[in-house]
Amino acid sequence: MEVILREDIDKLGNRGEVVRVAAGYARNFLLPKRLAVEATESNRKIVEQERQAHLRKEAKLKGEAEDLSKLMTGITVTIAQKAGENDQLFGSVGAKDIADALAAKNYTIDRRKVQLEDPIKQLGEYKVPVRLHKDVTAEITVVVVKEE
Repeated sequence: MEVILREDIDKLGNRGEVVRVAAGYARNFLLPKRLAVEATESNRKIVEQERQAHLRKEAKLKGEAEDLSKLMTGITVTIAQKAGENDQLFGSVGAKDIADALAAKNYTIDRRKVQLEDPIKQLGEYKVPVRLHKDVTAEITVVVVKEE
């Protein structure tokens, strides 16, 4: 069965593409969740209009993300945590802690955009990427210090 995708779907295709899928996959998953529409001539025109609107919106969001990235590059965030001997933290510093510290500096960033591979468990200085857009990433410096 041929369908036109309305959203980007991993391992299947991008928005606006016509793809062949199993009839059951389309009927039971893609169509009810409005991730795709049947590939008819009228639907092709509608999806093309949606795609154009999405491209304009995406370009605007990317521009805003690039501006924010320029502002955020070089920012240093200091987080105080309780630590024991050998600079080992009691607990850890996670993406939520970094997002809260950025919010204190008037940068509203969702914690899921902080690309922290593993929680920070040592005192020190770390470079942490923040993904503002799928094509725009800013790198901030996180300094973890001992709480007095």
